[in-house]
Parts: sequence; C-alpha cells; structure tokens
Amino acid sequence: MIKLIKLFKLCMLMKYDSYFPHDNVREIQEDLIKDVVQCFKDKKHMIVHAPTGLGKTAAALPAALEYAKKHKLTVFFLTSRHTQHKIAVDTLKDIKKKHGVTIRAVDLIGKKWMCAKTVELLHSGEFADYCKKLREDDNCEFFNNTKKDNKPTPKAINVLGELKLTSPCHVEELIEQCDELCPYEMAGLLARKADVIIADYNYVFNPRIRDAFLLKSGIELEKSIIIVDEAHNVPRRVRELLTVKINSFILKGAINECDKFKYHEVAEKLNAISNTLDELSVDNEKIIKGYEFVKKINSYYDYDEMINEFAFVGEEIRDKQKRSFVGGIGNFLEQWTGEDEGFARIISRKGNNVELSYRCLDPSLLTKEVAEKAYSVVFMSGTLTPTFMYKDVLGFDDAVEKEFESPFPPENRLSLVVPITTTKYTRRGEKEYRKMATILAQITDEIPGNSAVFFPSYHLRDEVYRYFYEIGSKTVLLEQQGMTKSEKAEFLEKFKEYKIKGAVLLGVAAGSFGEGIDLPGDLLKSVIIVGLPLERPNLETKELINYYDAKFSKGWDYAYIFPAIQKVLQNAGRCIRSETDRGVVVFLDERWAWPNYYRCIPQDFNVKVSKDYVEQIKEFFN
Repeated sequence: MIKLIKLFKLCMLMKYDSYFPHDNVREIQEDLIKDVVQCFKDKKHMIVHAPTGLGKTAAALPAALEYAKKHKLTVFFLTSRHTQHKIAVDTLKDIKKKHGVTIRAVDLIGKKWMCAKTVELLHSGEFADYCKKLREDDNCEFFNNTKKDNKPTPKAINVLGELKLTSPCHVEELIEQCDELCPYEMAGLLARKADVIIADYNYVFNPRIRDAFLLKSGIELEKSIIIVDEAHNVPRRVRELLTVKINSFILKGAINECDKFKYHEVAEKLNAISNTLDELSVDNEKIIKGYEFVKKINSYYDYDEMINEFAFVGEEIRDKQKRSFVGGIGNFLEQWTGEDEGFARIISRKGNNVELSYRCLDPSLLTKEVAEKAYSVVFMSGTLTPTFMYKDVLGFDDAVEKEFESPFPPENRLSLVVPITTTKYTRRGEKEYRKMATILAQITDEIPGNSAVFFPSYHLRDEVYRYFYEIGSKTVLLEQQGMTKSEKAEFLEKFKEYKIKGAVLLGVAAGSFGEGIDLPGDLLKSVIIVGLPLERPNLETKELINYYDAKFSKGWDYAYIFPAIQKVLQNAGRCIRSETDRGVVVFLDERWAWPNYYRCIPQDFNVKVSKDYVEQIKEFFN
C-alpha cells in the first residue's frame, strides 16, 4: 500500500517537475511546485513565505518556464541581488543540461551598469537623460554599431546568433561578447521571444523602465509570469522610486554649475529656492503643504516657467559634462505638485543642510498596476511574513497566501529569548550597556566558533562595545558604515578564518551583513539580535503609521513593528543555511517575551524564553 502511495505521488509530481534541475525533489518543494502551477492555471497571484533552504528558485523557476513554454508566455525572474541573478542563470543552465531543452534567457542589470562609457558617477535619472541625449544626437558609437534605422546591424545580428547559442549566460558574459556594441540594446534584441528574463525589480515596477523595455523587446505584461525573489524588499524599493528630494548641497551644486557655464539668471532663481527652504525650515522637521512651497516661489518667479527653464538648461549642461544638478531640481519641482494621497511632504534641517522631500507612503500606487495587468505574479521570500501585510501593502487583493515551514531539522537550531536587558530608549545608559556586554560575552565565549551580533544602530553597538571589548575573550570584528563591495568581501573572508577559534562580528540589523550573506557549515554558529531595530520615530514613520491606520487599521503593525521583525528574521536566517548546519539564535531584549513581539517570531523557531541561557547553549552543543 505504501509503495502504491509513493508511486501515485511520484506520478502526480511528474506533471509538474519535468524541468526540475536536480535528481530528487523534496516533499516541501513538491508542494511549492504544485501551488505555483495551480496559480498559473488560475491566472492568479501568490505571496509565498518560504524559509531559507527550501529551494525556492529550483522549484518555482522551472515550473514557470515549463508552463510559459506551453502557453507562449514570458517569465520574468526579478531579484535585487546579483548573487540571486547567478543562482537563477545557473538553474537554467542545469535545466538545459539535464533535460536537453532549448532555453532563451536574458540576464539584465541596470542599464547604467551595462554601459561601456564612463558613467559610474551619474545617478540613474541623470544617466537616463545623458544616454537619451547621446542617442538622439547620434553621438553614441556603441548604439550606432548595434542599430541603424532602428534595425540591428550585420555585426549585431552575428553576435546575436552567438548569444543565442550560449544562452542562458550571465550578464558579464553577455557584456564581454558585445565588444563595440551596446550590451543593453543587444539584451533587448535577445529578449524578443525570450523564455526567461532575469532582472532587477525596476524592469517591472518602474513604469518608465518597464514600458521602454517591453516596447523594445516586444513583450506584453499581460503575457508575462513574474517571479519576485527576496520580495520583502519590494515595498521599500517601490516607495523609493516615487520619492524625490532636494537639499542645500544639491542647490549649491546647481548654483556652481550655473556660475561655471554663465547661466546667471538661473543661478538667481536657484538662490531664491535656497532662501525659500531656509524660510520654511525649522530646527528639526515638519510636514509642509505642497502649495506653501509653490506660493513662496511664485512670490519671486513663475513656478511653471522655472520648471521648463531648468529642464532646458539642465540638458544644455549635460551636453558639456554628462550630469546636471539643475536638471534634477527641475524634475523635483515638476513632481512636487503631484498627488497628495499616498505621499508626505517633509522639510527638515540638520545643521546647515535643509532638505525638502516628497515621500511616497504607498507602494501600491505602482504595484497595483502590475497586479491588474500581469498574467500571474509570485512574490516569494524567506521572510515574507505576515503574508497578509504584503498582500495589503502591495495592493494584490486577490492573491493566494502560502506559508511554508523551514525544511531543516528543528533540533539543529536552538532559539532563545533572553529577557534580562533591553534597548528601550528610556532604559538606555551605562548600567544597561554593561549588562548587555556581560550577557553577550557569556554567550559568545560559550559558542564553539563564530558569532554575529546585530544591533539596532551603530551608536548603540559602539556604546555596548566599550564594555564588551574588556569582558569578552574572542576577537571582535566591527562592521563599518559605508563599506565598499570589496571591503565587505575582505571583511567576510577575514571573519571566516576564525571559524575554529571563533570571533565575534558586531554589526547592525540593517547593515551590510544582516541580509544576503551565506556562512554555511562551521562558518557561523550563533546569531544574537540585540533589541528591536524599530524605525526612528521620525515624521515619515509617523505619517506611514497614520496612512496605514486610515487604510487598513493596522498602522502600528505595518509601518513600525512588522518591518523591524522582517530585519530580525533576515538576521536570524544567517545562522542556519543548510540541512546539516547547527546553531543558536538569541533574541536579547525583555520585549521579545511580550506578547506583541513574541507573536511575530515564526512558530517553527520553537523559541524558548530563558534566563538560564548559558546552560542551555552548553547542553545544545554537547
């Protein structure tokens, strides 16, 4: 009977996993494959919380590819991290090798980063304007080598044939093969009739980039399956897309441009804007009405004429030096008069710098359009919890919600809440910092290997470090703000060298090492989360709370508590990265034992509240 059941399950799975890249399908992957295929069949959207190690990409991408090929659709695999691009491309390569299927895939990064010209210092908006101007003036040799009369040149056709043969390939390989050609334009040509497009979120959620790319590649959103990886990042990323700001430093840069190129009248108008910011600002920050700023400017000059003039002068300056602060300010002025609903206008001052910002509060202003048009969208992440929040915030009202448990043996992770100290603002001080340092030293000294400790801020980390340095016995490595990519890699390699002797990484929850790093096996044996990385209660956070309170009656959860929990779960996820990893996760703050926060820790953590943490850690590793 058991054999018959296994055979039946195998037959059922064969309907869904004929493109599966590995020899064996885990039962939990089987469930995910069935769910996403059903989602495609019903033309529905899905929000999937699937913890680390489940093999989300290996399950969802092949299922989407097979379904798309049968129904003449295109698959978009969206991710914000370059490492995930590589995993997706490698998955497609494995499918091609194992099943002998032809796969036409394109791996895309930001257009700026694919450009052969020296454009690294340009912001995305500046680059878009610069690139457009070069093409319109027939001054980009790479574009001219690729297209003529909007058709591919003979050389482009030749390279395109080579790219089709080597597909799927990583974006670096594509750029390397596009010698003297525009890699972005070549990717657009390759995308025509593509099975899979691997790209950043912008290629679907930024309307300007999406519409241009879809037009170029002849793809319809209505005929696209979209898989969004690490989808917990989407709300923040989309809000940033719709947020614009200017400040005293940008205005100063624009005035210097005008002085350099003799646009003296424009410089006077920029000075008027600078004076207006000073008049409207306060010592800290305040909400400002859109008309207040416009009315002040109109008392000096005509606001609408200023927008047109700045746009024209900005273009003139770009002709001479690629970028223009003036053009950026013109764009800001135009967007400032946009919608009130779903936005907050804030003016703030720090020292001599005054900032005026038009901040997006509601990512669904962009994402809802994708929900309405796309064939099917699958959001997935290891920390996409609670799923109902993402469903609400992104405007995917009819999305199917799925939550999977960790595929790793529960006995391999010890999760403890240590309710002895707190980072609560009213309790901070020397006594509490020393207590935190003592507990951290006791735990990390007991761990047989490396530990990573994540704090809510660098300031709090440094206060505790002053005492921890004297008490702890292990080598301490301090994460620094603003580390470059190479510095991060070097720092991580140094940390790995201590895997036997053991070192302690002191970082920040939202820093460089709290998310997106892999330290499997013996490279990391414990993660300690100190306090709660709650957003600073500034005006933007308060406006966000008020907005989600009015819209969903869940402002405090959606704008304050759950975003902090998401960071914590990302931090905790650094500890157990494979089925054989064993490690300890500690939540160090008495508030983690409070029902309001305790409820947010996933049930499969099997977390215990304990003051006898040293003995429990000893017992776990012995």
